[in-house]
Amino acid sequence: MLDYILFVLGFYFLARGAGLLVDGSASLAKRFGVSDVVIGLTIVAFGTSAPEFVVNIISSVKGSSDLVLGDIIGSNISNILLILGATAMIYPLRVKKAAVWKEMQLSVVAVIAVIVMINDSFFGLANHENMITRTEGIILILFFVLFMYFMFSAFRSGGAENVEGTPAYRPLKASMMVFVGLVGLVLGGKWIVDGALLIASNFGVSEGFVGLTLLALGTSLPELATSFVAAYKKNVDIAVGNIVGSNIFNIFGVLGVSAIINPVTPDFSLNSDLVLLLIVTFMILSLVLYRDEHNISRKQGLSFLFIYVLYLVFLFWRG
Repeated sequence: MLDYILFVLGFYFLARGAGLLVDGSASLAKRFGVSDVVIGLTIVAFGTSAPEFVVNIISSVKGSSDLVLGDIIGSNISNILLILGATAMIYPLRVKKAAVWKEMQLSVVAVIAVIVMINDSFFGLANHENMITRTEGIILILFFVLFMYFMFSAFRSGGAENVEGTPAYRPLKASMMVFVGLVGLVLGGKWIVDGALLIASNFGVSEGFVGLTLLALGTSLPELATSFVAAYKKNVDIAVGNIVGSNIFNIFGVLGVSAIINPVTPDFSLNSDLVLLLIVTFMILSLVLYRDEHNISRKQGLSFLFIYVLYLVFLFWRG
């Protein structure tokens, strides 16, 4: 009974934590001259990816490869189709920052890297198995380090953003808001995931299915709450930067560390999910980078949601 109570309370913690995190991080950006996009791609994105990190570390220690990769793939797909789609329905997402465009291209590279790593034999790579080895995990971490270097370079070259309507809290208070918000997000995400797994276990479904659906949705709820609040406040930089940064962190950071702890040997059926992830990542890149408007409209957001529903139907059909 307690697990179900915490499951319900988790939603409140997510919503409240998201509000504190967005307000605190935007205030720090305004006071210290850090642009909103850098805050969204680092502090907010990594903080909302904390549930994926914790869950996957535990799964790696237990040797649950399907759960590890399923959660990361499922979370990234839901981040794009569900969260960006729903967020665009609240407020059209016009992306003006070149930094976000570059991160979107890097997110494409990240997906391609995973596809190659788990299909070594198919691509004719000698002496490799279809798995993400510890060495490849280190390679992913090195990509993550390069990503962080780029972000700090952007910080040095970028100026402050004047965010309209963003309160300027004192640094200590804003920092506490970020910390408390992250704690609320992590606790809320954990309680929801625990409750979802308890419910799922009663139906005897596979680890891969749990990872792609309930676990992915549960660990993506912080991103959903944070982006919703940011979109409602019309802070598009944080709303989009949160999703892009989170997807990069999930693959390079979370998957990299997980593979170092225990090599990831996934089920071959997850290739179809990776292909979908690659397609939808190209979709948002083309919408933002190759269109004059550089935006994701409400109509396009609705199409994202429709594709996500079809994907869930496919998962249930596949079992």
